[in-house]
Amino acid sequence: MATLSSNLLFIAFILYLVATLFYGGSIKSKKDKNEKNGTNKWGKIAVLLTIIGFISQLGYFITRWIAAGHAPVSNMFEFTTFFGMALVGAFIVIYFIYRTTLLGLFTMPVAILVIAYASMFPRDITPLIPALQSYWLHIHVTTAAIGEAILAISFAAGLIYLVKAIDQTKSSKRTFWLELVMFSLVAVLGFVVVSSVFSGIGYHEKFNWTDKHGNQAVVEYTMPAITGPHEGELLTKDGFKPLIDMPAFINAKKMNTVVWSFMAGLILYGLIRLILRKRIAAALQPLVKNIKLDFVDEISYRSVLIGFPVFTLGALIFAMIWAQMAWSRFWGWDPKEVWALITWLFYAAFMHLRLSKGWHGEKSAWLAVIGFVIIMFNLVAVNLVIAGLHSYAG
Repeated sequence: MATLSSNLLFIAFILYLVATLFYGGSIKSKKDKNEKNGTNKWGKIAVLLTIIGFISQLGYFITRWIAAGHAPVSNMFEFTTFFGMALVGAFIVIYFIYRTTLLGLFTMPVAILVIAYASMFPRDITPLIPALQSYWLHIHVTTAAIGEAILAISFAAGLIYLVKAIDQTKSSKRTFWLELVMFSLVAVLGFVVVSSVFSGIGYHEKFNWTDKHGNQAVVEYTMPAITGPHEGELLTKDGFKPLIDMPAFINAKKMNTVVWSFMAGLILYGLIRLILRKRIAAALQPLVKNIKLDFVDEISYRSVLIGFPVFTLGALIFAMIWAQMAWSRFWGWDPKEVWALITWLFYAAFMHLRLSKGWHGEKSAWLAVIGFVIIMFNLVAVNLVIAGLHSYAG
């Protein structure tokens, strides 16, 4: 069953890749004016492939659930693949409301990166630790992921708005920040590439180290240690000695992965710029020339309008109920809880500024993009670097 589950996920990933190419083709080709919904043949094929891929990934989710005996959202691999599936599902729903394939061209690469990012984590099915042995695992985690996925659609629509609205012919603060967002996406790809390379060559080295409680432990690195563990002692003969010794409260191994990903992202971004000979946002601008700004602004806002209450239920209300059951308190200052609150406060501010202050258009688009950056920081940096009660998810 576990093998079938992995195969279904791989099929979904390939279908999403092919669908992205067809979304690009649907933008490049001329629309058939006889079609009422404005979607040409390329676009219809893209949507069909997306739906088949989603069904395949749903099959992965169900078969892994059967194999594990619990909802497969208990570690980084399972949660992130579910987040990617929820993102694709949210896009499919939005597509049938607004009938725009351009949204697919910007959404599917994000979903692909999320799933590729997940594939770099251990895929083994393991028993749940006591804190996770509750039906609230299914309710809290899945609802929070669905809420974040809907909010991610707002990011894609906001990105389309900014790519079209910002003048790419001259350098400015707006072009800088937009290009920084593009670099962040490339850095995620860098993580996938560098993890695959070191995994392929079978790289590993071991350290003795001292945790924040003063206990001795052994940690195994799968990449050369730029950031080493607290008071670490290299055990592997001829291994790479760390350049920086990290404090005990930071997960040095995962910080090392972040550093490698950033460096790989810089290299990939440099290669892309060398090939395109322009900013990534500038290269994407011709694809969005026919889209109406008010249209994508509406999609972005509606996504937040739907995703925010779902996220509130999953990441705050259901989470506090589960925290009371698992740790006998509704709220603590665990890093994951703090960043969930920060995310909620940000989108609450988004709604306030949109409804009360009239922040429409470009301001709203920037908020949608920043909100997704906060979500991804929570998913990547908080899970990977900062130790806390949610460290089991790493």
